Amino acid sequence: MIGFGSIGKGTLPLIERHLSFDKARLTVIDPLEEEGKAVVERGYAFNNIALTPENYREVLTPLLTEGEGQGFCVNLSVDTSSLDIMKLCRELGVLYIDTVVEPWPGFYFDKDAGIEARTNYALRETVRREKKKHPGGTTAVSCCGANPGMVSWFVKQALLDIARDTGVDTPEPRTRKGWAKLMQKLGVKGVHIAERDTQISDKPKPLDVFWNTWSVEGFLSEGFQPAELGWGTHETWMPKNARKHKKGNKAGIYLEQPGANTRVRTWCPTPGAQYGFLVTHNEAISIADYYTVKKDGKAVYRPTCHYAYHPCNGAVLSLHELFGSAGKIQPQFHLLEESEIIDGIDELGVLLYGHKKNAYWYGSQLSIQEARELAPDQNATGLQVTSAVLAGMVWALENPDAGIVETDEMDFRRCLEIQTPYLGPVKGYYTDWTPLDDRPGFFPEDIDETDPWQFRNILVR
Repeated sequence: MIGFGSIGKGTLPLIERHLSFDKARLTVIDPLEEEGKAVVERGYAFNNIALTPENYREVLTPLLTEGEGQGFCVNLSVDTSSLDIMKLCRELGVLYIDTVVEPWPGFYFDKDAGIEARTNYALRETVRREKKKHPGGTTAVSCCGANPGMVSWFVKQALLDIARDTGVDTPEPRTRKGWAKLMQKLGVKGVHIAERDTQISDKPKPLDVFWNTWSVEGFLSEGFQPAELGWGTHETWMPKNARKHKKGNKAGIYLEQPGANTRVRTWCPTPGAQYGFLVTHNEAISIADYYTVKKDGKAVYRPTCHYAYHPCNGAVLSLHELFGSAGKIQPQFHLLEESEIIDGIDELGVLLYGHKKNAYWYGSQLSIQEARELAPDQNATGLQVTSAVLAGMVWALENPDAGIVETDEMDFRRCLEIQTPYLGPVKGYYTDWTPLDDRPGFFPEDIDETDPWQFRNILVR
């Protein structure tokens, strides 16, 4: 296991609970020495080292190959190249999983790099090129957390629910082309990864400290990347600072502004209409790409897809504080641990919109109270991620020669079978809400009233 932050701490107990393995063979690697105590107390080896481009092969190879059986690399770290480690694991015949396409240090805040070069689209393309160059082989699961990850499984279940409820008699698709055709047939114009985190502490956030319910480093890294979204074929308008990609699958666009300072209108069951941040995520591109229908090599159908994230109130306040001081990151980070949180849920799902029943949200409504009962060492946000890692590991063990895969390509039923017991209520909700609703109407707006689900109406300008 590479990385023992909040997700590593939560994943390890699930691995212990569900998988049989030789405890003497498990090693946790983390550059922070203080993380080692908990690892050693559980009876495992701890390697207090930061992986670098110069040492990762030397450090990982013996750990993954010594002794009998097949090795498994669970990469839950920041500042390590997912692609380089994935390639090494496949060379060694070792199973691999991660939650994000992570680069080596310097990528996210490289002021000399072009904006396009810092996108998740560009990172994803490196993995897709590797898959094309070396198809098949040992399984490596790319981007398998809550999102990206679990939400791709939710999309497929949501499509089947909408088909059932709109009278579309269809067998469950068995291929990527079949799923894309089903989404097109249902008239889905887009997908929001719509999330609301209401977990709160009994203490107020202090000045100059960034609070979050999951990795602050991870959130800041993606938050400072350009806002990105999969770009649907129904869209008729683009923001002035939007840019298309010149290479690759061209399923997405990016804005010349940070995602954590870009707001969009969305909807979740508990709060109803809300603002979310258009933070870049791999699933925004992978879902749009997976559900593209082409004719004569040209995309004739593609959904718009993006994250619409309302983090916990402490994180929202932290972002206001950060961008209000010209982007200066706070000197202190604080992760709200399970023991500090007194109430709240993480409501994370997919909002499929534009079909006959308008919009349908399907997802997890996990509370902090339920998370405490279900598993140790994590809050509701963390458990949605760690249970997805567990599901991805089980799938990899059962499909050890699947090559490089994204969660859109995996058996969603099997993965949710493993994960759902850790997600609290998993439900679907139809809503009549559209982005044209809940506008005060005191000022003129540049909107498209002929099609409520245009991105023009969703983006807060």
